[in-house]
Amino acid sequence: MNHFQAVSRVPGDPILGLMEAYRADSNPAKFDLGVGVYKDAQGLTPIPRAVKLAEQQLLENETSKSYIGGHGDPLFGSVLCQLVLGVDNPLLAERAAATQTPGGTGALRLCADFIAHCLPGRGIWLSDPTWPIHESIFAAAGLRVSHYPYVGADNQLNVDAMLAALSHVPKGDVVLLHACCHNPTGFDLSARDWQRVLAVVKARELLPLIDFAYQGFGDGLEQDAFAVRLFAAELPELLITSSCSKNFGLYRERTGALIVCAATAGKLHDVRSQLAFIARNLWSTPPAHGAAVVATILADDELRALWVNELEGMRQRVASLRGGLVEALAAFGLSQRFAHIDQQRGMFSYTGLSPMQVQRLRDEYSVYMLSSGRANMAGLEASRLKQLASAIAQVCAT
Repeated sequence: MNHFQAVSRVPGDPILGLMEAYRADSNPAKFDLGVGVYKDAQGLTPIPRAVKLAEQQLLENETSKSYIGGHGDPLFGSVLCQLVLGVDNPLLAERAAATQTPGGTGALRLCADFIAHCLPGRGIWLSDPTWPIHESIFAAAGLRVSHYPYVGADNQLNVDAMLAALSHVPKGDVVLLHACCHNPTGFDLSARDWQRVLAVVKARELLPLIDFAYQGFGDGLEQDAFAVRLFAAELPELLITSSCSKNFGLYRERTGALIVCAATAGKLHDVRSQLAFIARNLWSTPPAHGAAVVATILADDELRALWVNELEGMRQRVASLRGGLVEALAAFGLSQRFAHIDQQRGMFSYTGLSPMQVQRLRDEYSVYMLSSGRANMAGLEASRLKQLASAIAQVCAT
């Protein structure tokens, strides 16, 4: 019997496929604007100095490689909650806690299964567009996936359309919101916009799930947490997925958490018991190393200060690359057309380039980005902005 006879091939992930195409390109002047990782001026994804120092401490002092439990490293969970919710947040006493996960993606999957098993019948609403993995993770958990408008065909944030759609979401459904550095568009809500979203969430009795993957890459560590802390203060229940991949440079260590805010201490324990049960059937216990690194840094004043400074340097570099590209495009009369690039936040930009233009950039100039026009701004090199601007101008001219 051929047991695998009926197994069909599925299309590969477009981002991973883009990685392979980039690597196979022999052009020394190629651009990698596809994969969502931070790169420094040398085109490398660096390990922060604070991370290396923390790892040295762990190497010298670690005494065991035993399991760390279903909810992960307790110190990691504690300091990460402080980072996300604020060190003086009263919820930390007994109404909020973190369950460690393999990266932010693991937190999303844990959340998806929790909703499916413990909140049956609830649908989830995603922004249009959103990170493609959001779509597949929640669909795989069996949830009803729907969408609300976010950025339209004119490549502009449409808050009014978003609010209008959310105003008709069935009561009790889950709405996924991006805390900052919206992936894939880079368009973020203002403080006033967040207040308006909160009002609709309250009126419709929705359960917010805030995906917080880029804390520190938008306007700063504290500023980027505005929406999370606003919702935590105004609502009795909240789900937050947090990732340490970008801001700590721990991409391959798969370090993240699902933070739950509940109405009472007792209900928090109920929810966490379910999360531990679900996690046991997903990955049993999470990996330890990345969490130990984060806990070491955040619990040490000197390492934390060093990390904050390094993160701010990364944030400022990406911001300067955005402004630099718009300035370079001005020489071709395109500064107004692409002004939004400097207004967006985080690693990604919805450039507004069409799939055909993106294909020409790849075929004729070895510029690699997603067909949607999403570009990883952190993949740029300041010394080559004029070269990229020239290529964009060429494909926009015809």
